[in-house]
Amino acid sequence: MNDEARRLIWRCRRGMLELDIMLTRFIERSYCRLSEDQLNGFDMLLNFADNDLWDLVTEKTHSQNIHQQEVLHLLRQAMIERESEPA
Repeated sequence: MNDEARRLIWRCRRGMLELDIMLTRFIERSYCRLSEDQLNGFDMLLNFADNDLWDLVTEKTHSQNIHQQEVLHLLRQAMIERESEPA
């Protein structure tokens, strides 16, 4: 894992445990597959307050930024895949 991925993992540490776990796992598993634009979108998402970010993840609100939308879609897919993994 490179320094940029480590920096993002550090920034994934949130006050909301659900976000902390979800974001950290996402970067650990998906970092190497994200485009530069998607990485920038992810970085921008980390600037949101926890409740606002959670609302975006759970689709209570929507981002107008296409790169954030792509990352949010990937995050939701990763959550679904995680839920379907055997225990």
